[in-house]
Amino acid sequence: MQEKNKKLHTSAESAAFQAIGIEKYYEDVGTRINVLKGVDLHLPPGEMVAIVGASGTGKTTLLHILGTLDRPTAGRLLYGGVEVLTKNDIELSAFRNKKVGFVFQFHHLLPEFSALENIMMPGLVAGHSKKQMAEEAAEILGKVRLSDRMYHKVGELSGGEQQRVALARAIIMKPLLLLADEPTGNLDTKTGYKVFQLLQDMSAEYSLSAVMVTHNLELAGEMDRCLTLADGKLHE
Repeated sequence: MQEKNKKLHTSAESAAFQAIGIEKYYEDVGTRINVLKGVDLHLPPGEMVAIVGASGTGKTTLLHILGTLDRPTAGRLLYGGVEVLTKNDIELSAFRNKKVGFVFQFHHLLPEFSALENIMMPGLVAGHSKKQMAEEAAEILGKVRLSDRMYHKVGELSGGEQQRVALARAIIMKPLLLLADEPTGNLDTKTGYKVFQLLQDMSAEYSLSAVMVTHNLELAGEMDRCLTLADGKLHE
């Protein structure tokens, strides 16, 4: 088991990422449905946090808000001390591409491209040269132990290999925050654990703060902290 990060408590000033008073509600036929009721989360560089909870409690909604895929009804998000919710949608999209990495239960890779090309994509979107991104993608493929599958299309990869490519794509831009939504949920136990270990390794190597939503309590127990989302709030 990887030694746990000792920086479990952090001040706002030292946090790589902060969510402050996050609220989210929806209107349904005149009824207000409160999903998140003031979520606070501070993460120092390199800390990995698991979020668990019953289905339907808003875990994925929270993850989407933390990653700026969705906007909260109220609250603040600070990356490296910089408030990001003041940005417009175009600015936020560019920010998200550079500073947030995502790994989902289903890899969401582009099937018409090779493993290498999928990993290059965030850098190409950000305007980096094809040569630079190919070199960096090849290096990261080595770190996730897929150098020999570099030019294989998505359909030629196993489920575990696809998730490793998705992880490599998520970290290619060296983001401040890595978000994983049930990243092992579609894999068998052995393969899922290998992907989780790689996620740990990459978080440690790049000092990435990471939040993982999971139903796997064994994996959650190996994170630096495990939080439960219940009644719209996070609980230690």
